[in-house]
This record gives sequence, structure tokens and C-alpha cells, in this order.
Amino acid sequence: MANLVIDIGNTFTKIAVFDNDNLLYTEHFITVDAAIINNFLNNYPIQTTIISTVKRDKEEWQAVLKQKTQLTYFSAAMTTGIHNQYLTPQTLGLDRLAAVAGANHLYPGTNNLVIDGGTCITYDYVDSDGNYFGGSISPGLTMRYNALNYFTANLPLIKTDEMFNNGYGNSTVTSMQSGVQNGIKYEMTGFIEQYFKNGQQLNIILTGGDSIFFDTLLKNSIFAPYIKNEPHLVLKGLNAAIQQHND
Repeated sequence: MANLVIDIGNTFTKIAVFDNDNLLYTEHFITVDAAIINNFLNNYPIQTTIISTVKRDKEEWQAVLKQKTQLTYFSAAMTTGIHNQYLTPQTLGLDRLAAVAGANHLYPGTNNLVIDGGTCITYDYVDSDGNYFGGSISPGLTMRYNALNYFTANLPLIKTDEMFNNGYGNSTVTSMQSGVQNGIKYEMTGFIEQYFKNGQQLNIILTGGDSIFFDTLLKNSIFAPYIKNEPHLVLKGLNAAIQQHND
């Protein structure tokens, strides 16, 4: 039997099918309806479902899952092995918690820094004993470009240029690209350097929709040997949580 794992984020809803720890299929959607859910249920022997959501209201298609599967909503109580030291646990995003749970599950007994590139960029550290104290949140790649256009009179709305690799811009567009893309690079390396100052080895786990781009930004850095790309880390963390919950 298979697990259906659903992560409802700010921009996309990501859905995955797992057989134990094996990821069989994943897809992301802007909107989800009962037809999409039934398609998963018809194509895979789904027995259990776990949903993590940033939204308070439940959508109608979730009733289909409750009727046809064993449905569980992810919560902080399901993170077996994580010792949550966050001072305001009621405000901690479940996606951040699922990511560190996934890191701890995939790379147990090691220090892990999770960098999740989505609507926002989050930096979360879990040590080799499973202690989680918190992290950092900053604007994401697309948000930064949108903000430059929205909050100014003359700057255009542009998109990420994955080919841009100059240290500075020589036009308005390339200056924006330098500010956003180099800015993220320097931000990331600064955070990573801070964690390495503890004198401990750690994995740098890149995840989220922009993880491949972040991997490119860091590929020539001194941190490259420590980087692990796990674009589905949150989904894997949720899958680990439902497996532990059902044991």
C-alpha cells in the first residue's frame, strides 16, 4: 500500500506518492480539485494520506481523502526525533518543521543546514542530536524581483537569468540581476559560514523550487563538497512522519 503526501504552500500544492521511503511520483499544482485527487486514488493503492498546509480553511477535495483513505494532518507532535526548542512553536511554519524532520530522517546523526528556496528562503539548522533551535527567513528569488518593480517607479519587472554570472551589472537589468542573484549568493554563503564557525561538519541541504538554481550559485564555492540537493525534502519529511505515526 502507498502513502499520499500533500504539501499545501503559499504558491503551489505539491503531491507525492510513496511506497515506504521510495518516491514513486510527484507533481505540483496551482489549484487542486476532487478530479485530481481521484486520479491519484485510481492510479495508486493509496491507504494513508498526510496533509501539511499553511492555510486554515479546508478545501472540499480533502473530504474525498477523508472518505477514501486514512487522513492525517501534519502537526509538530508528529516530528519524532526532533527536539523543538523554538520559542514560539505555534507560529513555526509546518513546512520548515517538515524539512528539518526530513533532513534528520535522511541524514541521521549529522548536523544539517536546510536551505529551502520557495516563496521565501528559509535557513533551518538541526544538529546531530535532533535539536532544532530555529533559523532565518528572507524574501525569495521571485519576491525580490517583484519587489524591485512594485516599490519603484522605473525599474522593470524581470525574471531570473540563470546564465548571469558577473560580479556586477553594466545596465539597469543586469544591475538588478546582480543585486538579486549575487545578493542571494552572498546571503547564503554568509549564513553557511556562520554555521561552520562552530567548528562542526554539516550537510548543506538545498530544497524547494529554486534548489537547482541555488546549487548552481554555490557549485564553485568552498562549500560545494557539503551540498546535497533534495528538492523533495519537505515531502520526504512528511512521509517519514506518517510512517512513524502509523507504526
